[in-house]
Amino acid sequence: MLNDTTKTKNRPEEEAKRLINRLSRIEGQIRGIRGMVERSAYCTDILAQTAAANAALNAFSRELLAEHIRTCVASDIRAGNDETIDDLIAILQKFMK
Repeated sequence: MLNDTTKTKNRPEEEAKRLINRLSRIEGQIRGIRGMVERSAYCTDILAQTAAANAALNAFSRELLAEHIRTCVASDIRAGNDETIDDLIAILQKFMK
């Protein structure tokens, strides 16, 4: 489910490129898993690749979250926008499910 929001962030080109590269690798892993299913690969082999894709997606999320805290959250708190803390808590709770 996508969050319908009007907020945006102007990411430095290097950050955006790094994130997109990670997502491209993850996308390739997912396509590889699909191919394994289509070729009737053995279940544990598919599960191993699924675990690797999950780990890669978690690493992407950690990187994005860290950058969010360093930039958006820190900036909002300095500007007195304390509701950002509630937003951060909400997203952390989603990750900890």
